[in-house]
Amino acid sequence: MQLGNGCYRGEVSEPVGLRARKKVRTRDAIADAAISLFLARGFDQVSVSDIAATAEVSKPTLFRYFATKEDLVLHRFADHHGEAARVVRDRRPGIAPIAALHRHFRAGLDRFEPVTGLNDHPEVVAFHRLVFTTPSLAGRLLRYTLDDEDALAAVLDPGIGGRLQAAQVIAVQRVLARTNWQKIADGRTAHDVHPEAVADADQAFAQLPHATGNP
Repeated sequence: MQLGNGCYRGEVSEPVGLRARKKVRTRDAIADAAISLFLARGFDQVSVSDIAATAEVSKPTLFRYFATKEDLVLHRFADHHGEAARVVRDRRPGIAPIAALHRHFRAGLDRFEPVTGLNDHPEVVAFHRLVFTTPSLAGRLLRYTLDDEDALAAVLDPGIGGRLQAAQVIAVQRVLARTNWQKIADGRTAHDVHPEAVADADQAFAQLPHATGNP
């Protein structure tokens, strides 16, 4: 028998918003447990069973949230997935795609966003080291960047010109971020590296070919 709130007698139900928040909390708890273990022991030395036990969930539950072990780490890049395409698509009238992407990257440097590599929080530095030095994670990250490249090409130009430029943009962002991270990993502070990071970004984006993009 259906009740007024849309539930059924005998069922334990929760509002949709609450269920969604609980799922997010569970997902974050699993990922946080995994990353803590990876940073402490190394990616290849930690099993999925170790992660499930630490997060106090079953392995089937873990795999409902994360399809692969690598996704436990790389989900932290999810907010930036397709970001370059969004920047171009949402740019103001009269702003060229490369100029919009350049400004966006510069703004990220000014905010010391981890995705730019210009962040000296010890956990961020260690996280990037984990990703860059673990072959399976680096390979999975390449898949993410190829998806970003496809998305950016689609808003720049459907032809080969757009694909070539998208590949160059994504490569520039990757090289800049890794260069910034390496300087910090070598012991410098983000504030110390910032002027060089800005200069490097200006030089790199200035060398990219011009494209007007789709309106």
